[in-house]
Amino acid sequence: MQNIKISFLITFILLFLSSCKEPQARKPISHSSGTFMNESVERNKKLVKNEEKQIDSIIKSNPKIKYLASQKGYWYHYEQKNEVDTLHPKKGDIAFFDYEIKDIKGNIIYSQAELKPQIYAVDKQNILMGLRHGIKLMRKKEKVTFLFPSHMAYGYHGDEKKIGTNESIICTVTLNDFKPENKTK
Repeated sequence: MQNIKISFLITFILLFLSSCKEPQARKPISHSSGTFMNESVERNKKLVKNEEKQIDSIIKSNPKIKYLASQKGYWYHYEQKNEVDTLHPKKGDIAFFDYEIKDIKGNIIYSQAELKPQIYAVDKQNILMGLRHGIKLMRKKEKVTFLFPSHMAYGYHGDEKKIGTNESIICTVTLNDFKPENKTK
């Protein structure tokens, strides 16, 4: 009888100890195969390709205008070039400029009067990505027309007013002046 009690007690202790073991976490069930990401990448590639075709057709339809390709993925040409000055706006400068925005067909979306003269703290203020880069290419008193694909313009969301989703734009900018931040009020 004593052996049965000891045997029962040992079994009970072993069962107790084995049940105290920390439960193993269940692994999450994953259904993703990367399909969504792959489809998204393909959609974006097609979108960029279509926008570049539109921009290319604008460039080819105006052979007298010499468009330059930027390293950032947009195109531009000088309407008015300043051959005298050598300085460009840089981080810490305050740029004073005017601009207007057209759709890719040349229809005015926002006139220069609507957009008013702009004061921009270079690389310290949040503005249109294409403008952020484009202004730094300019010199005082230059007027440049930029062809911005949507990823350099207002992107997927548009401006939630007049510019739609994934819309390329034409932006004409006049850089009136720029000064170091510490020399402006």
